[in-house]
Amino acid sequence: MHAYDWIQQESRVDICGEDIDVARELARVITAEARGQALRTVPDVDVRADIVIGPATDRLLEIAESTALMVLGSRGRGGLAGLLLGSVSRRVATHAPCSVVVVRDGDTTSDGPVVAGVDDSPAADDVLKTAFEAAADRSAGLIVVRSHLPVSPLWPSATMADVDTRGQDVAEQTRLDELLEPWRVKYPDVPVGTVLTRESAADALVVASRTAQLVVVGSRGRGVVAGALRGSVGLHLLHHAHCPVYLARQS
Repeated sequence: MHAYDWIQQESRVDICGEDIDVARELARVITAEARGQALRTVPDVDVRADIVIGPATDRLLEIAESTALMVLGSRGRGGLAGLLLGSVSRRVATHAPCSVVVVRDGDTTSDGPVVAGVDDSPAADDVLKTAFEAAADRSAGLIVVRSHLPVSPLWPSATMADVDTRGQDVAEQTRLDELLEPWRVKYPDVPVGTVLTRESAADALVVASRTAQLVVVGSRGRGVVAGALRGSVGLHLLHHAHCPVYLARQS
């Protein structure tokens, strides 16, 4: 899908019919080349190339209403942190009702594992479903990352040394194993490793992304207000991960 916004430009300057024809032809060339690349990669998949007129963000969000998964590019590294994504990718990733994958310029598919970040939210099963499917399709291993912080002491004079962090770790690992058990049964050929960390989930997943071919995390889904994902694990990854990021929204 490619959007070209000559209508907005026409309102600012005089654009003749020839200019519009050139813009339309350029859009056709872009989509034809993209379709050719897709067919060379996956020749058995039905691939269509569509051109739409108007602002890219608005058109993509309209299409997302009836889409299972949207894959976007980004501007790549460099510049200010807030510009790493580009406005279109950032807004679509924030507002689309469907799941979204963002592939940054320079991201390459490696032989590393798929990484999934899970927490106690209802989205955990969607994340694991997506991650196990991705790992199985790639014949890759899966690393499941869970962040947890030790419980603070109940009395003011106590220190963290007084807290039974070992017992907490065992309890957290048990909970994670129970969450993974049905998926391990469904995908017995996918090797699964787990990582429990007391670092923030965002930081731990960025580190894991250095050797991963895909990171899968949950998203707040439909109804997100402007900026609500700002500062979240998902948006932090979109800016800083070293591999493609899959935002799995609840179905």
